[in-house]
Amino acid sequence: MIHRKLLANLIAAACAGIFCTTALAAGQTAAPAGAACPWMDTTKTPEERTNLLLEGSSLDQVMRWLNEASANENFTMSFGGVAYPAQVPCVGFHADVDGPWGIAYLWGTTGFPVPVAQAASWDLELTRKKGAAMADEAWSKQYNTLLAPGIDIVRHPWGGRNAEYLGEDPYLAGKLAGVWVKALRESNPNQPVAAILKHFVGNQQELERATSSSNIDERTLQQIYLLPYAIAFDIGQPAGVMCGFNQLNGIFSCEHPTLLTKILRDQIGFKGLVVTDNGSQHSTAASLRAGLSQELSLPKFFAPAKLREAMAAGQITEAQIRKAAYHVVYAKFANGLMDNTLPESGRDHDARKSEHFAVAQEMAEKGAVLLKNERNVLPLKLSGKRIALIGPTVSNSPTNGISAETVCTAPLFGDPSAGPVLYDCRGTSPLDAITARAAQEGNTVVFDGGSDVAAAAKVAASADVVVVFGYNRAGEFFDLPNLNLFSKGDELVTAVAAANPNTVVLLQTAGPVLMPWADRVPSILEMWWSGVRGGEAMAGLLFGDVNPSGKLPVTFMKNLADLPTGGTPNDAYPGTFADGSTTRAVRSNEIRQVNYKEGLKVGYRWYDAKKIAPLFAFGHGLSYTSFVYSDLEVTTDDQPGSAAPSYNVRFTVGNTGKVAGAEVPQVYLTLPAAAAEPGKRMVGFDRIELAPGEQRVVQITVDGKSSNRPFSIWDVKSSDWRIVNGEHMFTVGASSRDLRLTKVAQVSAAAPTFVNVTSRVKIEQSGLAANRVTGKYAGTVKFTNTTGEALEGPLTFRFEGLAAGVQLDNRSGVTDGVSYVTLPGSIAPGATTTVTVTFTNPSKGAFTYTPKLFSGTL
Repeated sequence: MIHRKLLANLIAAACAGIFCTTALAAGQTAAPAGAACPWMDTTKTPEERTNLLLEGSSLDQVMRWLNEASANENFTMSFGGVAYPAQVPCVGFHADVDGPWGIAYLWGTTGFPVPVAQAASWDLELTRKKGAAMADEAWSKQYNTLLAPGIDIVRHPWGGRNAEYLGEDPYLAGKLAGVWVKALRESNPNQPVAAILKHFVGNQQELERATSSSNIDERTLQQIYLLPYAIAFDIGQPAGVMCGFNQLNGIFSCEHPTLLTKILRDQIGFKGLVVTDNGSQHSTAASLRAGLSQELSLPKFFAPAKLREAMAAGQITEAQIRKAAYHVVYAKFANGLMDNTLPESGRDHDARKSEHFAVAQEMAEKGAVLLKNERNVLPLKLSGKRIALIGPTVSNSPTNGISAETVCTAPLFGDPSAGPVLYDCRGTSPLDAITARAAQEGNTVVFDGGSDVAAAAKVAASADVVVVFGYNRAGEFFDLPNLNLFSKGDELVTAVAAANPNTVVLLQTAGPVLMPWADRVPSILEMWWSGVRGGEAMAGLLFGDVNPSGKLPVTFMKNLADLPTGGTPNDAYPGTFADGSTTRAVRSNEIRQVNYKEGLKVGYRWYDAKKIAPLFAFGHGLSYTSFVYSDLEVTTDDQPGSAAPSYNVRFTVGNTGKVAGAEVPQVYLTLPAAAAEPGKRMVGFDRIELAPGEQRVVQITVDGKSSNRPFSIWDVKSSDWRIVNGEHMFTVGASSRDLRLTKVAQVSAAAPTFVNVTSRVKIEQSGLAANRVTGKYAGTVKFTNTTGEALEGPLTFRFEGLAAGVQLDNRSGVTDGVSYVTLPGSIAPGATTTVTVTFTNPSKGAFTYTPKLFSGTL
C-alpha cells in the first residue's frame, strides 16, 4: 500500500487529495431518509437496499462506486482531474485506512505488536480485544474501513510481509482473521469498521511482486491458500477482499475470472467487494469482466471515460458495471457503514487510550514464545546481581541508526519515511523497563549497543547474567536479504555466549531466523516486533511476573537446506525467467515464474512429509510451569454413513508445576493413506489458564460441515471437496511434534443416495436467464409434493442431460461425476419449494437441463 503515503504528502503540500476532502466532508449531514431515499429503510435487507439505491442511480452515479475515492467522497466532484456527478442523496462519507499492525500513517494511534505475535498468542479473545481497540481508533480518526487483516499463508521465511500475516497454517490464520473481522465491525456500538482481507491470493513474496506469477496447482490453492479466506468469511463476514499485485498461474490476480468469480463468488459464495491494491490493476474490460469491483485510490482504469470507451467497443456492458457497483454498495449496507455517521473531526486527534495500551502489552506478553530454557535460567531470580543488556535495539538511543524504535512494529506504521511527526511508536525502552524491574531486587543493569563485538563480550563477562538482543527487519516492497540476524547479530551472540554461559537471547524478528549459536545458549525468547509496550512486556517475562505462553505459528528451520524453497535461489524462490536465471535482465519486463512445487507440503506439513526435524516446531512454546495430557476420548453422535461426520475430542490437561500458566492444546488429524496428504493437519486448538495443580477437561469439536473441511480433500477430478473414508488418526499435544495422545476413528461418510421419486414430485423449471458475455446462466426449479405425506429432508436432486462443459455453480457436491444440490428442509404435503440454480457454460451457447432424480424420505 502506497497511496495513503502519497496522499499524505499531497496534503502537507497543498491540502489536496482524499485526506483533505474527507476531513471536510465528514461533518456534512446526509439527507433524511424517506420517499426520496428508500434505500435508507433499515427494515429492508442489504440486498433490497442495494438494489433500491442502484435502481435510483444514473449510470454516472453508479460508476462512482467503482473507484475508492469517488465512492467514499460523495460530496466531491473531481478526483485527479476526473469529474463525476453528485451522488444520490442520503449517502454519507466513508474512508479507508491501511494497517494490520495498527492504524497506519497517522500520529496518535497505538503501535500494536505485529500480527505474527498476535498469531503466536493463539488467543481468540485477545484478538477480539485488539479488533475492538483498532476499530475504536479508526473510527475516532474518521475511518470506517480497515484494509486488513492480511492472511496470506507464510510459505517461506524470506517474505517481506510475513510479520503482517497470521502464520503458516490455514486453520489458525482463518480463525484469528474471522474473529478479528467480526470484532472490528461489532465491538463498538454504532461505530462499525469494515474489514478488507488481503492479498487474494498467492502473495507470498515482496520481491518483484508486481512482475511475478505464483504458480499453484488447484488442490494446493484450495486446501492451503484459499482455505483461510473461506474460514474467515464464515466467521467474520468481511466487507471485501483485496486482490494482489502478483499473477496467479499466469493471470494477474485483479483480472482473474476463475479466482474472482468462479471461486470467490460461485464456489465460496462471497457477496462483498473485490478492491485492488494500489497499482495492481492492469486493465478496464478484463478486470471488470473477471469480477473486480473497485479500483483503489484515484480513478484510472475504472474512470468513467475508460468504462464508456470499453462499453462502446462492446467489451463490457452496463449490467457488468452495475454488478460491480452492487458488490461495493452491498458491502457498505451489510457492514452498517451507511447507517452510522463518522465523527465530524478527529483526523488530528490522539485516539489512544489506556485500555488500548493494555491490549498491546497483553499481546506482546502472550505472543512471546519461550523457545528454549535449559537450567531454568529464566525467569531471572536474582538479588544484588549484575545484568548486562547487549544489542542496538535495547535502547531508545540509536546505535549506528538502530534503536528499540526500529523493531517496535511494521515499517509502515506511522510512515517513518515522513519523519517523526507521523511516526509514534516509541515507548519505554527495554533498557529502562528492565532496569527499573531489576532494581526491585537490588540488581544493577549495564548496557552495550553491540557495535564493537569484542567490547560487548567484555561487558558480558563482567555480568552474572546477559540478555543479548537480536533482530531483523523486513516490510512492504522488500524481502529479507538473508535469514541471519542483522547488524552482525550472530557474531555478537556467539561472542557473548562464549564470554558468559548464562546468556539469554531475546529475538525481535519477523519470523524464523537461522541460529548457528542455538546450542551455545541456555535460553531463547522470541518477542517478534512487540509494539509500543514491548519494553514493559519484556521486563515482566524475563523476571517471571508474566509466564510465557506463546506458541509458534511458523516453523523454525535448522538449516537453509531444510526449507522447501531451498537454500539457494531457484524456481521455488525467488522464481526464475525463461533462461533459467533467477536474476532479472536489464530493462526486461518478463514475468518471474515462482513455482509452488512443494504443493501441499507447506510449513509443518513439509517437515512431516520429509521427516526433517525442525529447530523449533509449529505450535512449540515452553512455559515456566509444566503440563500433562491424559484421558483422550474421541466420540461421535453421527450414524454410520452420515454425509459429513462430526467428532468430539475430549481430554484432560493438568498444570503440574508451581506457578500458574496458560497452555494451548492442539488437535491434529491424519487422513487415510488414500487421501495422499503430506502428514497431519491441525483441526482444532484451545487456550486454557491453569493454576498450579489444576486440571481441566477440554473438548474440541471437529465438524465435517465446518468451513475448514477437516475430513476433506479437494478432488481435482470433480472440482469439489470429498471425504476420504477410512482410518482417521486424531492426535493431541503441545505442538505439531510434541504429541501426547492418539486415537483412531473409522470414518465412513456416505455420498448421497439418489432415489427416483419423480412420480411423487411435480417438477417445474423456468427458462434460463442467460448472459452470453460471461457465460453465466440462472434459472429456477419448483418441487411440489403431490403425495399426502411429508417429504422429509435433507432433500437432494441432481441433473441429467447437461451439455458437456456446463458447470452447476451452486452445487452441494458431486457423485458419480454428476453435480447435486442438497436442501436442508422438508416439503409438506401439497407444498412447493423453489430453488434457484446457476450455471457456467464456457461455450456461452444455449443448453437444457433436467432435474430428474430426487431423494428424500417418504
